Amino acid sequence: MNSFGQFLRVTLFGESHGPAIGVVIDGVPAGIPLAVGDFMEDLARRAPGAKGTTARREKDVPEILSGVYEGHTTGAPLTLIWRNEHARSEDYERLKDIPRPGHADYPAMGKYHGYADLRGGGPFSGRMTLALVAAGVVAKKLLQAVSLEISARLVEVGGENDPKRWDALLDECAAKGDSLGGVVECTASRMPVGLGEPFFDSLESLLSHAVFSIPGVRGIEFGDGFAAAGMKGSEHNDPLVAVPGLTKGEGTVAPAKNGAGGINGGLSNGAPLLFRVAFKPTASISRPQQTYNCRTHTQDILSVKGRHDVCFALRTPVIVEAATALVLCDLVLRDRAAMERPF
Repeated sequence: MNSFGQFLRVTLFGESHGPAIGVVIDGVPAGIPLAVGDFMEDLARRAPGAKGTTARREKDVPEILSGVYEGHTTGAPLTLIWRNEHARSEDYERLKDIPRPGHADYPAMGKYHGYADLRGGGPFSGRMTLALVAAGVVAKKLLQAVSLEISARLVEVGGENDPKRWDALLDECAAKGDSLGGVVECTASRMPVGLGEPFFDSLESLLSHAVFSIPGVRGIEFGDGFAAAGMKGSEHNDPLVAVPGLTKGEGTVAPAKNGAGGINGGLSNGAPLLFRVAFKPTASISRPQQTYNCRTHTQDILSVKGRHDVCFALRTPVIVEAATALVLCDLVLRDRAAMERPF
């Protein structure tokens, strides 16, 4: 379904070229200061404009429809929408019968029997992450009460980890009508001990669930990640040491390194949360690709026109932060409810 979370439940709605997209956030406590301006910094981080990003320009100023009164949350579901004003749906007319390689077009045709609105990717579009980022802003506000800090950054573009070479890579790829992927690294500091559950709601499971809701994600690894498979236990294990005054009381124990990415047994272990997310290259490219024409029932060649990112991973760090904030906030609220303590 299109909802995520238990105590902080987020529902996305809309399509890329429909009248609007939006989000409903249920479970926001009453009395939290909130205004349109609070969203604009993170929404600007997601916006296009830099080299390698789409030419589509939207104002992306949210309208708050419910859940806020006189500058504070009311405790009712918080609803935000964004009007789609700069869509060019004519770019997608030819694609009704010709699914784009790498997109959800073909499986969506099968699932929705031809009724899905796939202009601009419809509900599968990266534009939907605008609503996800806004939900993350609210979650980050709530996490300020427990001093959790979340930060994500792009660490690799097209297999290259030297940012000085990224511009040249983007130019070269754009000239060939092709695209690039990237890797984002996310950390959360001041993590409490014990967030998560042992099995299906383990911290890694929930983070992976949320992160894979971001269009274009191809993989996630925590701490040493896949490299751990080639290590010895003595190399991968994190020694525990006493850290006086780390939290309440003295002599708190914490891992001396972070091969586990801050998680053991599905629970946060007090070390910083650390994981990396792999994003695929943008699927819409002008370079000719082979596909199938569902109207003529013949093979076809498709060159995707329109406005698309050369590397959409450039815009994703703030989206990864948002997904992380939603998971951590939901778990904090869950623990607070279990202990019958107010947020």
